[in-house]
Amino acid sequence: MGFQPYRSPSTGREVRAVLFDTFGTVVDWRSGVAREAAAFAAERGHHLDAEAFADDWRALYQPAMDAIRSGAREFATLDTLHRENLDQVLRQHGFAPERLDAESLEKLNRSWHRLPPWPDSVEGLAAIRRCYIVGPLSNGNTSLLLDMARNAGLPWDVIIGSDMTRTYKPLPQAYLRTAEFLDLDPGEVMLAAAHNDDLQAAREAGLATAFIARPTEYGQAQTADLAPEADWDLSAASIPELAGLLGTPAKLQAGVPWTGFSGRRFLRIR
Repeated sequence: MGFQPYRSPSTGREVRAVLFDTFGTVVDWRSGVAREAAAFAAERGHHLDAEAFADDWRALYQPAMDAIRSGAREFATLDTLHRENLDQVLRQHGFAPERLDAESLEKLNRSWHRLPPWPDSVEGLAAIRRCYIVGPLSNGNTSLLLDMARNAGLPWDVIIGSDMTRTYKPLPQAYLRTAEFLDLDPGEVMLAAAHNDDLQAAREAGLATAFIARPTEYGQAQTADLAPEADWDLSAASIPELAGLLGTPAKLQAGVPWTGFSGRRFLRIR
């Protein structure tokens, strides 16, 4: 018997694409940004609590997007928002950004392009990719997500950045336009994320949902998103575990086509 795609209890549809929130779910933004911020400070003889710097920079993320989601500001890429926020967080930590050269500031801003994957991410994504379309469903812009994938070895099939959908999660169009780009019904798309609010918005937009626990995204003292807070379709402690719950075989023979998704033929990829 051939592979049978997972059927979402919430949508009633067979899942064809498993798309991932990236920051915190697939990559470890906190340690990645902290590492580069520490190096930036050390080069200038500056003492820095690098993890607090990363947390403070990240804390400006949602407020910056709120202005765009509300319509108070035209769309701007996440790279642009990060760069604007960088000046503020530098001042919070004792730097004068106007005295720093633009090249160094841009290099630090692009630390978000070089985030390390969680230890299970590459293995888990590769397993799911054997039977499903995989890609990010992220507020990151396309160039950021592409650089991140190349740096971290993330085996995406497709990258659809927020600069393509021209909106930010959790607005419904962020999820719906991504499904449209893939020519899929929203119910055929599953969002996998470590954040319950992201999953709630995806469910309201008609997507299938999977929770992946990342209990140290914000460090050892994290208090939110430690467990699923609703009856998401699936819940897993890692991306490889999610692959198993999706019914992905441990190994598929390379070059042998399998039939799924309403009889269409796809090539099995090792």
